Amino acid sequence: MALNLSQKQVVVAELAEVASKAHSLIAAEYAGTTVEQMTAMRKKARETGVYLRVVKNTLASRAVAGTEFEVVKDALVGPLLYAFSTEEPGAAGRLIKEFAKSNDKLKAKLVSVEGKLLPASHVDVLALLPTREQALSMLARVLAEPAAMFARAVKAVADKQGGDEVVAEAPAEAEPA
Repeated sequence: MALNLSQKQVVVAELAEVASKAHSLIAAEYAGTTVEQMTAMRKKARETGVYLRVVKNTLASRAVAGTEFEVVKDALVGPLLYAFSTEEPGAAGRLIKEFAKSNDKLKAKLVSVEGKLLPASHVDVLALLPTREQALSMLARVLAEPAAMFARAVKAVADKQGGDEVVAEAPAEAEPA
């Protein structure tokens, strides 16, 4: 279906808005992917905070102009599926990697993160990034460790000084004679 000029402008504006806020971008070749596979991938993308869109490369090139993804403009060749991670950097990588396992027609072509154009092989690295919840859990463990180390040190000192002895209470005030 051919788009008229105003429809193209709407697509470019929408894609530019997403690109300005996204954490990462993966462009993947999708030729030969079935409608059922694309529908399943779109559903999973919505659930995981990935903006997934098939658009002409000229429109995508205009949309990423002025964003950190402008570095991909010269590499946009052939029919491509664009996956922007909108909530966490690794989401698009996990999505493309997951669906590529069962669909040999889906192949990552390029990856872009923080204004850098990376080879398609970096989709695996991107997919290994922790989710937001995993990152927060790791941070909580890191922040809790100093308190745990202090508690272990106090226990070790107490064990060395006599183990089960109760800390002596402060002496009672002397009674007047």
